[in-house]
Amino acid sequence: MINLANRVQTLTPSTTLAITAKANELKAKGVDIIGLGAGEPDYNTPENILQAAYQSMLDGKTKYTPAGGLPALKEAIINKLQRDQKLTYSQKEIMVGIGAKHVLYTLFQVLLNEGDEVIIPIPYWVSYPEQVKLAQGVPVYIEATASQSYKISAEQLREAITDRTKAVIINSPSNPTGMIYSKEELAQLAEVCREHDILIVSDEIYEKLIYGETTHTSIAELSEDAKNRTIIINGVSKSHSMTGWRIGYAAGDAELIKAMTDLASHSTSNPTTTSQYAAIEAYNGPQDTVEEMRSAFESRLEAIFPKLEAIPGFKVIRPQGAFYLLPDVSETAQKCGFASVDDFVAGLLTEANVAVIPGSGFGAHDTIRLSYATSLEALTEAVERIHQFVSSKWKD
Repeated sequence: MINLANRVQTLTPSTTLAITAKANELKAKGVDIIGLGAGEPDYNTPENILQAAYQSMLDGKTKYTPAGGLPALKEAIINKLQRDQKLTYSQKEIMVGIGAKHVLYTLFQVLLNEGDEVIIPIPYWVSYPEQVKLAQGVPVYIEATASQSYKISAEQLREAITDRTKAVIINSPSNPTGMIYSKEELAQLAEVCREHDILIVSDEIYEKLIYGETTHTSIAELSEDAKNRTIIINGVSKSHSMTGWRIGYAAGDAELIKAMTDLASHSTSNPTTTSQYAAIEAYNGPQDTVEEMRSAFESRLEAIFPKLEAIPGFKVIRPQGAFYLLPDVSETAQKCGFASVDDFVAGLLTEANVAVIPGSGFGAHDTIRLSYATSLEALTEAVERIHQFVSSKWKD
């Protein structure tokens, strides 16, 4: 009998992975499942990036690199931050890791002591609470309701801070809501963080996927104080359709970055060398494919949003970025005879052959998350199936 470490016995299993596994099981049996759970673009990595990676291998660039990333990749990231956010960093303030997820994990490992609190807005990305708990920290939740466009207020943040608060996580554009904090909203949050001297973890992985007249602002742009207390987390996964390449980065305080790099040297040695050369091309090369993908996602959103709104009981806010929709379906589930939204999701999968993610995994139990990072044809068919499923079961 193996006694597992206490730290892993408190982990909540990923609802995303559970639904995906069930959908794949049905697909393997020949069932025509349409999956709307994907958290990755449905495009291949751009050709110039593929070629750069291939050439690096031909050139023999297949050996170990510095633990915190190639200097050339750090320089590409520095140039990107200057170009896009007008932010200035040195190489000592950049750490490259194995995807933004592992960079976040490394950050919390070096930042938190037992009992330190991290404020996490609800809805949240599924891994935030688990990573905080793995570092012996305590997640403290603030619920951002639909009436707030799923964004916390400065007053909510102020009320949640205690003498154990170490940081707050800001994810803009958000997974799973697609909502974006305005410059004014970020300024108010930054002022609260200044008043109480807490750090800001700014997850900006979806920054290139912005729709309509909305713009993205990094909270680190707002002032020298905001920059000094912010750790930016980003990477090439969503912007350049490079989810499998696993390259992310942190930008922030040099002492913190050094600690993260030191930890990485004992855990991962270095990010995959070939992937780093691919990421250099992603940031230094042409950016036209980034805009092509963004435009395609926006077109899909425009096409599918009114169809989703038309489903009985669905209450959905139009997202401003990323590629997710988060409708409140609590009324729909109840009127269709389901005890919970999770049961409604299970019914959609087994009866309508559509896989979506229950919002319970994001702390938003009345919702489901749908990804439109798939073809318009598949999206249209999936929403029609959901509509038919709901209409067939709806009882006033």
